[in-house]
Parts: sequence; C-alpha cells; structure tokens
Amino acid sequence: MCGICGEIYWNGQQASKQNISPMLEAMQRRGPDDEGVWLSEHVGLGHRRLAIIDLTSAGHQPMVDEALTLVFNGCIYNYEALKRELEELGQVFNTHSDTEVILKAYRQWGMDCVTRFEGMFAFAIWDDEQHQLLMARDRIGIKPLYYAPIEGGVRFASNTQALLATDGIDTSIDPVGLHHQLTLHAVIPAPNTILKGIKKLEPGHWLIVNPDGQMYKKRYWHLEAKRPERLNDLPAPKTDKEWIDAVHASLKEAVHKRLTASDVPVGVLLSGGLDSSLVVAMLAEAGVKNIKTFSIGFEDAPEEKGNEFEFSDLVVERYQTDHKKYLISNDEVLPRLHEAVEAMSEPMVGQDAVAFYLLSEQVSQDVKVVMSGQGADEVFGGYFWYAKMAEAGKNIDLKSPQQAVSAFAPFYFDRSHQEWLEVVNPEYHLHDVTSDYVGDCLTEEGAETFLDQVLRFDVTTLIVDDPVKRVDNMTMAWGLEARVPFLDHKLVEVAMAAPDNLKLLNDGKHILKEIGRGIVPDEIIDRPKVAFPMPALKYVRGEFFEYMKTLLTSPQAQKRGIFNQKKLAELLANPEAPQAFTAIQGSKLWHAALLEFWLQKHVDKTI
Repeated sequence: MCGICGEIYWNGQQASKQNISPMLEAMQRRGPDDEGVWLSEHVGLGHRRLAIIDLTSAGHQPMVDEALTLVFNGCIYNYEALKRELEELGQVFNTHSDTEVILKAYRQWGMDCVTRFEGMFAFAIWDDEQHQLLMARDRIGIKPLYYAPIEGGVRFASNTQALLATDGIDTSIDPVGLHHQLTLHAVIPAPNTILKGIKKLEPGHWLIVNPDGQMYKKRYWHLEAKRPERLNDLPAPKTDKEWIDAVHASLKEAVHKRLTASDVPVGVLLSGGLDSSLVVAMLAEAGVKNIKTFSIGFEDAPEEKGNEFEFSDLVVERYQTDHKKYLISNDEVLPRLHEAVEAMSEPMVGQDAVAFYLLSEQVSQDVKVVMSGQGADEVFGGYFWYAKMAEAGKNIDLKSPQQAVSAFAPFYFDRSHQEWLEVVNPEYHLHDVTSDYVGDCLTEEGAETFLDQVLRFDVTTLIVDDPVKRVDNMTMAWGLEARVPFLDHKLVEVAMAAPDNLKLLNDGKHILKEIGRGIVPDEIIDRPKVAFPMPALKYVRGEFFEYMKTLLTSPQAQKRGIFNQKKLAELLANPEAPQAFTAIQGSKLWHAALLEFWLQKHVDKTI
C-alpha cells in the first residue's frame, strides 16, 4: 500500500524532481517506509512505499524492468498464482513482490493483464518502447487515482493533496461536481471532482496517455446483476440455501486471500456489527489463532450511547481475540476534526471519518494491515432505503431514466434540483446533472429488477466515493492498509447474481445473517441496523454548531460565494428542524460547512 505520482509532457518540457518532490511529500503518510523517484526526459514517476509484501529493498519503486517502469499502490491478492503462471510462460522474476507480477503480466498480456488481477490497485506504467503512459484502477475503485491536465501535459497522484502541492492546477469550483456533492451525499462520481482542474479515473478502467497528448480510456469490467444459468463455471444455485452456501464459500475465500497476501500480521477493525464480526468468524474458520481486533467508542450523549463495546466484546469473548478498545472523550473530537479534513482527498460528510482517523492512529501502532467490514450493507442490501426503493420501483419501466430517478431520488437525494438552485448562487447554476447521471446508471444493461440496478449502482459508484474513499483516506493517513473482503469482486459478482428478494428478507442482509447464525452471537445478528455512534458530531449544537457557523460566515466563504446567504441564514437559525436533514438523515448544515472547511484547508490553505 503506497502513494504514487508522476507527470508527462508532450510540449517538449522536461519532467522534474521539482514537481515530483512536493507530491511525494504530500503523500508521505501513505508510504512512510521508502521513497523513490525516476526521471526520463519528459516523464517522471514518484513513489512512497508502505512495505507489506517482500519487505526487502527488492520491493523498491519505481520498479524498472528493461523498457518498463512502474509505480503501484495496492495489493494483488493472487500474485503468487499469477507468478507461477507467468514463469511457466517464460517470464523470469527477480523479487517476491506483487509489484513485479504487474510488470511481467503487462509484458505478457498487455493492458488486458488487469482482468487477471484480484485485488485493489492503482498503477502507472511508462512503456518506453511504445512511448505511452498507462494507468489503471481496480474494479471497485478501492484504490484512488487522480489526474490533472496541465499546460502541455498531465500529472497524476494517489490523492488531490499531492496534485495541489504543484503549480498550474485549476482550483475553481466545478458546477457539475458541486451539484453531485450537494445532492448525492457528497458522492462525486468519477471522472469529476469538486475542482475543475482535477479528475479521477473511473473504477474498472484503464487509461493510455499517448506522446501527442491524446488520452484513450477503456472500461475493462462490467458488473452484471442478473440470475445466470451458470456461476463460476458451475450450474447456478437454485434454492435459497444453495445461494447462501455459495456466498459463504466466496466470502471465506475473500477473507483468506486478504489474510495470506501479506508478509506482516493482519488485524480486524471490529465495530460490534454483523459485518466485521463475520470477518473475525471467517478468520477463525480458517484456523487463525490470536486474531488481533480493535474497537473504538465515544463518550455517551444524553440521547444515545457512544459505543458498541457490549457487542464487540461478545465476539472477543467467543473467539478469544487479542483485543484492544479505545474510548475517546467527546471534547477530543472537534480539535482532531482539522486533522481528519486534512487527510481527505475530497470533501467527505460521513462523520465516522473522524472515528476511522482516530482508530487508525491507534491501530497503526500495532499492525500495518487490517480488514474492515466496509461494503457489506451496499452489496447485501443492509440499509433501510433499499426496501423503499424496491417498492417504489416495482412496476416502473426499467428502461426509463425518468421513472428510475423518481423511484430512487426521494429516498436518497439530499435535496431536489429546485432546492439546489435556491441554495447555490446563480454563477454555479446548471441543469439537473445528477438526475441525468443517476437515470443513465439505473437503466444500464445487465440487471433484471430495479433493486438489482440500485445495488449495482451503489456498489460500483456511490460506495466508491463515500465509505470506500473514506476508509482509504483515514487509514492511509497513518500508514495503515485497510482490506475490504466484502468488496472482493468475485464475491460481489456472486452476490449480484443472487435473487434480490434474498437480500431484503429479515430487514435486509438476510444472506449474511444466515451465514452468521451459529458463528456470530445472536445478539449481534438480531439487533436493529444502527449508524456508527458519534454523539459529538451527530447533534448540531454547542461548540460543533458554533464552529460550523464560523466557517460558513467567514470572509473566505463570503468571497467564494457558493451558497445563497438567505438560505444559509435559515439553516443557521434552525439547524435541527426536520427540513434541515436529508432523506437519509444527514445534516444539510454540516454538508455545507464540511465543503467550506475542505476548500479552506486544501485550496485556500488558510486554516
């Protein structure tokens, strides 16, 4: 797990360490173990390393293999099997790292090599024979890859902070990104970001930059959400039990891959919910002893408990894990918010970002790799809004974007387009780009029911730029690699093929609940789904409210002029009114304040 960056010019300009060095410095925490720079005339590559596989200097990057030079962030879980296959084909290896497997796989199969990789990855290869820069991102987008067109060339990096550390980046607000940010719960789907001058490569795509500046992009993975005749070269399951067994087998394999592809110990972030508890149970089924587990909790508020230790303790007791739990007082949260926003590559409104940041700080002192339960709710239908969407979309025309949006938006959109126009100042106004985008995604070929479409859209798009990005940013801020077995692409393909009604039974996540029965305590399986408790940031009042008010009324915010001051004043006057919350109970005031906070921190660099 690492940070990568680079630049290429086609106007005769030379790549320089002067540009690579500040990018590397901005990514130092992503890869604290090693640093490397490679320059060749108009191309430059940089790398920060977090050593997980092949801990020797042989794993140093940029890695050069004759005419090929590679920088890579991530982990290829099936690298050993691929290495054996490539050796049989005549490729000769000099290291034990998955990095070299990418180089040899590209040499053997070209860019089609990405279809053979199982894992999370973002990489760039300079091919000196073809004079091309080739970049790719994993199927689910677990690893980030940003790029910025500049005068006569393009730069790329693992986060926006690195790109913003260089000159020549257009930092003006992208109205399309702003529409998505304030409508889709801070999800800005690739290739857009909140800034006009920074783009991101879509998940499941590769990109070629030619020496004349032409850029060619190709999608290499398309997720189907249909009931197949065959699954993994075998007849597809027929009964509910057969489907549950198939998911169970695939989940065990996903967890096992993430355990064995490491030369350092692997821990588990144990929240006390079903998903992370299942990861522990799967590790125990694989025969792992003394599993290292970590939990975080916060001080209680009058309205609610601030931790789930009573549930995580049940798993610890059952499996006798090597457990550490951290209790954070509420007065510690707001001062550390600055650091969490500093670690955000894009503005993220999920308040558990701070929890992940604080937990990662502690966990990184014990291990370098952890597994997380991220993605299970989206893949297996765990949120309350899925049942409502399924009901609303029961009789719609699956080829009608308008009908699809009408069944989706009331249960997910943060605000209507009309409200967006009222909230945002006219200079940023444009048509309803979010509805257009969502309508196109929800009518894409390859799904049988509306719920199939919704879950596929969530897994391939919404989750990428919300929880997945959040976990990557907050863990990597402490040099900690997070692995997410529920987003293993083979497991996702099995889950998407399963009947949609199986996912909604039992208040959602029925398949996982059935898998968990007997290996996870019943109290965890049968408890209602709840959000991660973080009282200090959940209630829009006190010191937290005052800080948001300060941000939104600051001179920088006034000068930027994103928000209509009258509408903002209404929110500030009554921040806990029903209309101040979104369809999925997000605070509209927090959404606005976090955006301004991020812009002041990363673009203005004033706080």
